[in-house]
Amino acid sequence: MMNNTGDQPGSDHAALLPALRRMGLIKDGQAFEMTQLTGGVSSLIVKVSTDTHSFCVKRALPQLKVAALWEAPVNRNRGEVDWLRYANRVIPGSVPQVLGEDGQDYVFAMAYLPADEYSVWKQQLLDGLADCQTADRVAELMAWLHSASAHDQDLLTSFDHDEDFVAIRLSPYFLFTAQKHPECATALHGLVQQSLAHKRVLIHGDVSPKNILTGVNGPVLLDAECACLGDPAFDLAFVLTHLLLKCLWRPAATAAYLACFDALSERYLQQVDWEPVAQLEARACALLAGMLLARVDGKSPVEYLTQPVQHDFIRRKTIAWLQKPVTRLSLMRQQWNFS
Repeated sequence: MMNNTGDQPGSDHAALLPALRRMGLIKDGQAFEMTQLTGGVSSLIVKVSTDTHSFCVKRALPQLKVAALWEAPVNRNRGEVDWLRYANRVIPGSVPQVLGEDGQDYVFAMAYLPADEYSVWKQQLLDGLADCQTADRVAELMAWLHSASAHDQDLLTSFDHDEDFVAIRLSPYFLFTAQKHPECATALHGLVQQSLAHKRVLIHGDVSPKNILTGVNGPVLLDAECACLGDPAFDLAFVLTHLLLKCLWRPAATAAYLACFDALSERYLQQVDWEPVAQLEARACALLAGMLLARVDGKSPVEYLTQPVQHDFIRRKTIAWLQKPVTRLSLMRQQWNFS
């Protein structure tokens, strides 16, 4: 165990101590232990354990830990806290509980969810464990959170910050990728304009399997630092992107991944009650094409697909879709035939 007079944590960890004390989570002279958690590229996330309980602390980084230069405003941390509190009001237990917030250092604390009770959906998918029930429940969770915000104008206005979303999502995914693909640059730039023109609900902005835990009471969403007033099609396309990419990682499980794709997309679209479903689906198709290409040639390439044949397949399919758009998710799923 560590305390403020004995062995000290590393410099990054030590920088969290003033915020922890201001939040009242660590008292002077109290013993504690800090363990850095892995997996994130945009924040420092640390597990703090005392003699009575454990919790997580998160601080947004000004520069993401990827190969390309990717900077983002650290005040996105406050938006994440607000979104977590919103989600817990709508669906208690669907996100970790916020335990404290420190606006001075852009740090907040939340409940720690133990690994023996919560599994990361990404790891299950990588292992070939593609459960349609999980996909179905993720779709319901997304749709409920979108629908609950659709008619709350005060809430939406408080999350209306395009600059942050452009910096952390639209630019590194679409504008950066457009520089490498002039043949579809117009379409990729169009995705930015499309996303900014259809801000209808409060979105999470990073509905990736790595940010979804599967627990006994259903899925739990993590990492909401991209949360904003935005296009609901963005969240839908974002999670569907990962289900298609897994087909290239483990081709033998393709049928199971595509079944999850069907379950998630169909369940979500069934729940849409704030706009015409066909319009949302068409936007999701366009975003899905751009996101897939960005996971090869954007600032955040997917780390588990490294073979040229995989990249070539993704480029061939997605550039064709960007140049000649498809408006039904079921058609894109049928055309995703990597073997």
